[in-house]
Amino acid sequence: MARCVILSACPVSPALAGLLREDDFIIACDAGYRNCAPLGRRPNIIVGDFDTAPCPEQQDDDIIVLPHVKDDTDTEYAAKLVSEKGFDEVLLLGGLGGRRVEHTLANLCTGLGLEQRGVRTTLLDERSRITYVMPGETRRYPKEKYFFFSAFPMEGRAQGVCERGSYYELTDAELTASYPLGVSNEYAAGSDCITISTRSGALVVVETIAD
Repeated sequence: MARCVILSACPVSPALAGLLREDDFIIACDAGYRNCAPLGRRPNIIVGDFDTAPCPEQQDDDIIVLPHVKDDTDTEYAAKLVSEKGFDEVLLLGGLGGRRVEHTLANLCTGLGLEQRGVRTTLLDERSRITYVMPGETRRYPKEKYFFFSAFPMEGRAQGVCERGSYYELTDAELTASYPLGVSNEYAAGSDCITISTRSGALVVVETIAD
């Protein structure tokens, strides 16, 4: 099945257009529709309460206007659409940084919810890529353009964490929300891949380009 791309409101660089696939299904969230032009794409659906940008002109069935008073963020609503439509992979752009740090944190939570529903999720900007490792899972991260490798417990505590191929390896470690043990790791000398797993508790993995 085609991948779904969710465009949130933080400005997205045109340099990321090369990451899009021809058959991507694009959901733009509120002001996120402004990211379509620099990416050279047209959204399939626009959702939002349009509190940060005026409602654009598009076919009526392509726009879902949400109430201002609601429990879901616009991006969370889009994530629920993803699950309803049966997508198994999501790329979230425009969800990191910006003036509203609480939305970045909310988007990390939305990504975890997608993963818990079986949707492989990536959040990405010009400098960082964020993915998840779910309980009982082992993921491989081949060495690419990213230099720093960080892992944090998304559910407060992760136990049985093992990390190989990194400068600071972990064996049956416990990561907690109160101590950032997994921050700013990197590939070991001669290593072309980092492998990480968790027995219990989901991890969020942040790969970052060096300055």
